[in-house]
Amino acid sequence: MDLQVIQNRIYEIRGQRIMLDFDLAELYEVETRVLNQAVKRNADIFPGDFMFKLTKPEWTMLSQIVMTYPTKRPKTALPHAFTEHGVTMLANVLKSKKARQTSIAIVRAFIALKQFALQYKDLNEKLKMLETKYDKNFKDVHEAINYLLKKDKAETEHKSRKQIGFKVGKQKQ
Repeated sequence: MDLQVIQNRIYEIRGQRIMLDFDLAELYEVETRVLNQAVKRNADIFPGDFMFKLTKPEWTMLSQIVMTYPTKRPKTALPHAFTEHGVTMLANVLKSKKARQTSIAIVRAFIALKQFALQYKDLNEKLKMLETKYDKNFKDVHEAINYLLKKDKAETEHKSRKQIGFKVGKQKQ
């Protein structure tokens, strides 16, 4: 199964990466109704940190991003969101070879996203360090240029002034 296809169906809600029931049903090749019935029959292995129902505002916000809409879901029914752990538990309740293989692929997609996020975090920290370092260097250079410009301007103004009065010093005779 293509990791990119799975990763494109992972969203972030409530600070957690989740997958929606209808996307999972499609990946597991079952109807959304069948998936949700299996979950309902095994509710004890799907605590709130494994699965939760989206709120209307969450679904409204997310449905603007989600490209595939479930065709048979009533418009008033809100989808279930499964965390990485909830997705893993689905293989246990669907009990098919396809479910086990799909579950492995989905877990790999979650792992790849975590690794990417860690690499991004490290890269971001390094960029901030470089930015801080070079901001200070550029500030020093900017101050030096300003100093030289002011010094040059003062010398130019001094030379361009017309002298008034007598010159003091040696006079030729």
